[in-house]
Amino acid sequence: MNINTEEDMKPDGSASSSALHIEVNGIERESKLELFGFDSLVNILGLRSMTGEQNNAPSSPRDGEDVSIILERPKASDVKLGTLMGVFLPCLQNILGIIYYIRFTWIVGMAGVGESLFLVAFCCSCTFLTAVSLSAIATNGAMKGGGPYYLIGRALGPEVGVSIGLCFFLGTAVAAALYVLGAVETFLSAVPHAGIFTETITKVNGTTVSPIHQPSVHDLQIYGIVVTIILCFIVFGGVKMINRVAPAFLIPVLFSVLCIFIGIFASGLDKPAEGITGLRLKTFKDNWSSAYQMTNEAGIPDPNGSVYWSFNALVGLFFPAVTGIMAGSNRSAQLKDTQRSIPIGTLASQLATTGLYLISVLMFGAFATRQKLLTDRLLTATVAWPFPVIIYVGIILSTLGAALQSLTGAPRLLAAIANDDILPVLNYFKAADGSEPHLATLFTAFICLGCVVIGNLDLISPTVTMFYLLCYAGVNLSCFLLDLLDAPSWRPRWKFHHWSLSLVGASICIVIMFLISWSFTIVSLALACLIYKYVCIKGKAGDWGDGFKSAYFQLALRSLRSLGANQVHAKNWYPIPLIFCRPWGKLPENVPCHPKLADFANCMKKKGRGMSIFVSILDGDYLESAEDAKIACQQLSTYIEYKQCEGVAEVVVAPDMSAGFRGIIQTMGLGNLKPNIVVMRYPEIWRRENLIEIPSTFVGIINDCIVANKAVVIVKGLEEWPNEFQRQFGTIDLYWIVRDGGLMLLLSQLLLTKESFENCKIQVFCIAEEDSDVEGLKADVKKFLYDLRMQAEVIVITIKTWDNQVDGSQPDESIEAFTAAQRRVADYMSKMKETAEREGTPLMADGRNVIVNEQQVEKFLYTTLKLNSTMLRYSRMAAVVLVSLPPPPLNHPSYFYMEYLDLLVENIPRLLIVRGYRKDVVTLFT
Repeated sequence: MNINTEEDMKPDGSASSSALHIEVNGIERESKLELFGFDSLVNILGLRSMTGEQNNAPSSPRDGEDVSIILERPKASDVKLGTLMGVFLPCLQNILGIIYYIRFTWIVGMAGVGESLFLVAFCCSCTFLTAVSLSAIATNGAMKGGGPYYLIGRALGPEVGVSIGLCFFLGTAVAAALYVLGAVETFLSAVPHAGIFTETITKVNGTTVSPIHQPSVHDLQIYGIVVTIILCFIVFGGVKMINRVAPAFLIPVLFSVLCIFIGIFASGLDKPAEGITGLRLKTFKDNWSSAYQMTNEAGIPDPNGSVYWSFNALVGLFFPAVTGIMAGSNRSAQLKDTQRSIPIGTLASQLATTGLYLISVLMFGAFATRQKLLTDRLLTATVAWPFPVIIYVGIILSTLGAALQSLTGAPRLLAAIANDDILPVLNYFKAADGSEPHLATLFTAFICLGCVVIGNLDLISPTVTMFYLLCYAGVNLSCFLLDLLDAPSWRPRWKFHHWSLSLVGASICIVIMFLISWSFTIVSLALACLIYKYVCIKGKAGDWGDGFKSAYFQLALRSLRSLGANQVHAKNWYPIPLIFCRPWGKLPENVPCHPKLADFANCMKKKGRGMSIFVSILDGDYLESAEDAKIACQQLSTYIEYKQCEGVAEVVVAPDMSAGFRGIIQTMGLGNLKPNIVVMRYPEIWRRENLIEIPSTFVGIINDCIVANKAVVIVKGLEEWPNEFQRQFGTIDLYWIVRDGGLMLLLSQLLLTKESFENCKIQVFCIAEEDSDVEGLKADVKKFLYDLRMQAEVIVITIKTWDNQVDGSQPDESIEAFTAAQRRVADYMSKMKETAEREGTPLMADGRNVIVNEQQVEKFLYTTLKLNSTMLRYSRMAAVVLVSLPPPPLNHPSYFYMEYLDLLVENIPRLLIVRGYRKDVVTLFT
């Protein structure tokens, strides 16, 4: 088999799907693939699937057939072209803007050369570290459309990704309006006669300094709308047209920068203008230190001005000049090789502009006096060679180019968010792969036109910067989290990264946000939080394998290791109930669990904290029922989520319920996170529906729990169990017969924390022999409950456990149940004896030998009768009754044990039968 790789490359550097050519005995088969994997290869070759199923595809190649596979790859020259046109030029066009032309010389004059160098280094370090983080994430696998949103969403989760992505979209759309207004204002300032409405004159201290013409707001609106519509038509032409038009905007900008440097070098040769000294060391030294001072609104120094400039204020003024590094990644869906184009193109444009800014600081600080730097707003045009008009052209084209890139990237970002189908409200903006997002472009244009109509965006522009910084912080935090967790899937091709660099980059982003304006920072964060909350409420769940899931996994592993395998101290004990969903009876097909079991599981947790394991057992063979088990597990998980119960679902396939439970009780859980309480419904239907197999299964489960040292809670009257909206009044009665580690006491306290039982009081009934010290026992129990911080009324009841007499103290219904139980036990005993005599074997029950002491059976029945009579006498109106679960007697038939329990719970509507285990779950000590 020969494998060769090629790939068609579009002239504009955009993506085309990989083509797979397969040739079998000279017959060519072709398939277009986006992601090539083994399954795709199997299907194309017509091979038989792993499950043995036959497809309609051509049969697999026979021995001797020649198979040739050609997988196309991008050519190196095409990738370089895509890096240049798809990433480098858009980023460079977005970064290099109007601030460099009209404000940079003023910033050098105000901050001085020294602090200006620090300002440039500080702001550019933010974008450089962000570009490094972006490069690492972008080279960790195939990247779809959406740019930073795609990267953040896959690293921090869909909620964070959508909230930051929508903020970045709004910032990019509004930034396009800012760029358009900047271009229009520069044009009207350069050509005042092009204005339609009357111009105004700026005055300083009441006297006209010079006729500084300020374009009318209406002119800005009219020209801005026209320019925006023209740019939108270009964007509607697609990536090909944008790539053809973009150089026409960028080349004059680069030429204008070259003219500025030529003019600076030439300024010392001819007679310079006033304030321009040429490149002089003395001028450089004079401009080294800062000169922060008051200015008027136009930026001209004025002791009585209204604006005081500081380093923090200059950070807010200059930082928009370094943004734009996401322009290339915004077009990730159209890039041929994102893993090469994005790192190289983004870092190259960032480093190029950083170098330009640093050199410009040194040049501007050495060729003009501070007064000239502060008063000449267009000093770059003054010094440009050969004509100042070149700078006006550079300003207009740079801002228009940045606006074009913003109008190109924002719709694709919105379409990528919509395509992920997280927010249904964004479904209108979906775009098929390879097609242009026309509706998203229209929506972006509408936002841009709305901002242009406002005319003055001084109040909105700081928020745009905040959205950019929020996006940069998200990218850095994404790389920080992925780098720190270092999951096996984290294998970026870009090796020059470290989690500490990403953390520093994110910290710088937050610092810059607060340096610019703490109020706008709060507003931006609040908007992002509102979008996050909206996505959590209205959005669809999406599992993208984000970094938070990996962090939770590693945290869980470390926590599990730290817990160890030792016994948990009583102060740290939490109930982890193992809940059997379908142990007895049948439920409707679409109901995977009894509705009240989840309600009861929530009652076993304090303030909802804790984990429940919902288990269902499917009878059958695992190989045949594995898929059914997966479907049932998914249904059970959905049910648990619907009931708002913290827990997990497990469905086990076993030959029968006993075998399934025995496997579950031995293997379920890890370390100290194994279930410690088995919760199941009492099998009330076994006699009514004559289900004779239930007693042996039920007793077997209890015996397995005793052997495995698991507590048992059996719920009788589950249909009567209240939900969270049904308030209960009365008492919670505890019949404390045997020592259970305090589990029954703890359960009663947990019930009181629920709204359903918060109005109830606890009564503890202690069962003692008739000749016991009643007062001493009562005092001891009260002291014990006081030390446990539990409030309860203590009642001691004495009974004669060996008195096999029925007196008038028992209720009639108890006596009737007792008589019926005696008769059924005697009948069952007679049948066992007849069978044994007929077959010549010992007494057999449940498939094993049994030894029955009839006197002991009578004792169990009479004792159970007295307990039932006592509960009916004292707790007939109780909200819920808790009673100790007697262990199954050795060598007794399971049928007898079910008769004992039936007699115990007779006529008690809501009952919890509790058996603890060999651990204390409450403690007296702090």
